[in-house]
Amino acid sequence: MALQLFIIFALSLLLGIASAIDVFRGMEFGYSGHNGPGKWGKLNPTFSPCSTGKRQSPINIQRNLTVHNKLLKPLTRNYESANATLVNRGYSVGVRFEESPGDLLINGKNYTLQQFHWHLPAEHHIEGQRFAAELHMVHRAADNSAVVVSMLYHESKADPLFSMIMEGLKHLGKENTEVPLGTLNINELNRRPRKYYTYVGSLTTPPCTENVIWIILGKVMSISKEQITTLDSPLNSHCKKNARPCQPLNGREVDMYDELK
Repeated sequence: MALQLFIIFALSLLLGIASAIDVFRGMEFGYSGHNGPGKWGKLNPTFSPCSTGKRQSPINIQRNLTVHNKLLKPLTRNYESANATLVNRGYSVGVRFEESPGDLLINGKNYTLQQFHWHLPAEHHIEGQRFAAELHMVHRAADNSAVVVSMLYHESKADPLFSMIMEGLKHLGKENTEVPLGTLNINELNRRPRKYYTYVGSLTTPPCTENVIWIILGKVMSISKEQITTLDSPLNSHCKKNARPCQPLNGREVDMYDELK
């Protein structure tokens, strides 16, 4: 009898775990259908900012509504070569650094670059224009506050940064696969941009955490059609266009830095 009770208990526990896993899988987010951006806030209680937040990202930047803020400083980035890994999360392809590749300095505070990833097409718009791709460089400070530096791309010539990971992408599998890249040299990203936009927003994927400082570089870079196809290929079928729609500004100020003004 004791053995039978144990077997019943064990089966119940296993079924409970299986049900929990099924629920977790059901909360996966995507970019279309029942788990698309408009549904994110209801997929999981921790995702609620996706639907209730007032400072969400991305946004459409309208130049005539931006504020030329003379208190803004040039971007100071101190990146160097570091060990990195190519990662496919199913909803995005990116690079994770296994050691510190350097910092971004804002208002005397250091934010360490942790990873960067791409969105196809771009998430942020400028004057209503959507670009072919967008790179998000995610930085974190010691207190876990976040800064994301965004680079917009139009389809044209190949992107040199992307070219450095092309070989790794050939070996990257589907969701949750990784490819070691070895030492990645990102020194070229230390160049100071002449122009950028900045505002306070959120992560553009669940849980859509707010109070993220966004810096969108003014210079639009180029990426080739082949590179776009290579980036798109490993993504899950419901994440092939992994761009969240633009969110309401809700009275937020978008500042602009321009060294020529």
